[in-house]
Amino acid sequence: MRFATYNVEWFTYLFDDKNDLVQNGTWSSRYNVTKAMQAQALGLIFQAMDADVVMVIEAPDSSPSRSGRVALENFAEHFGLRTTQALVGFANDTQQEIALLYDPNVVTAIHDPRDSEAAPRFDATFRMDLDIDAKMDDVVFSKPPLEVALTTKTGAQVRLIGAHLKSKAPHGARNDADAMRISIANRRKQLAQCIWLRARVSEHLSAGESVMVLGDFNDGPGLDSYEKLFGRSGVEIVLGQTDDPLLTLTDPHAQAVMTHPFGARPTTSRFYVKPEKRYLNALLDYIMVSADLAAKSPNWHIWHPFDDPNCWGVPELREALLMASDHFPVTLDIDL
Repeated sequence: MRFATYNVEWFTYLFDDKNDLVQNGTWSSRYNVTKAMQAQALGLIFQAMDADVVMVIEAPDSSPSRSGRVALENFAEHFGLRTTQALVGFANDTQQEIALLYDPNVVTAIHDPRDSEAAPRFDATFRMDLDIDAKMDDVVFSKPPLEVALTTKTGAQVRLIGAHLKSKAPHGARNDADAMRISIANRRKQLAQCIWLRARVSEHLSAGESVMVLGDFNDGPGLDSYEKLFGRSGVEIVLGQTDDPLLTLTDPHAQAVMTHPFGARPTTSRFYVKPEKRYLNALLDYIMVSADLAAKSPNWHIWHPFDDPNCWGVPELREALLMASDHFPVTLDIDL
């Protein structure tokens, strides 16, 4: 089976209020890319991936007047994908949903949120002291993670958690000092979300369940200087800082950075830094798996147009990956 996670930049702008795919010459959210160009690029990428299950980050909006589920299913039908059914969890007000697009002939999937004292439902509030002032703060997800109970046709059961954690970027900063203040505050919130998510993961692992966490963490080991203030990245928190392999998640790309922090770094995203007139590459997207799944020797793959020879060697796929989003898909092939 092939699992994938893909952050599609402002996917919602490619659909009208009837949830139909828009393919015309108007501009998309991508610089100098029309809606028709982005839609065709995405169609080609999803066809090339041919995944059984895709965790779509920044999926189309779900609101009283729009349906992210219908939009994704219309997208799948238009491009003849096997993943004909979609699932959206707790809708949010950011126009960027977390959704699962899957092949119903291979798996069944239901939204199955959990709730406990240690880890409340992800659409609720998590209480912790963010700034060490002996006062409890309220932590919420602007994009609540999607919890899925997935069953394969062979009977294998896997807990999927799709996540899009808070950005640490200092949006709205007026000067360097303001940027530092906002960046530190955002990192505190991002780490709190990771602690909350880890608490849910720990519950599943302690119960002996197979777990897979997929999505955009807006973070990674050694990604920015503020990490030194807190001693660890959000990714490390979710993976689990324990010597017990049964309570630890695995992602080889994160492990490569943690093991060789000064070596070559895998990347899953590419952003243009306007003031510096250059592109920044970052490792933000992950597929983390529990020990029992890791024991099946799965194969992880980043669909990077410059780093992967198969993507580079197919010009239309290479161009589509650059055109479709500021993130690239990550896939995992596993025998379930």
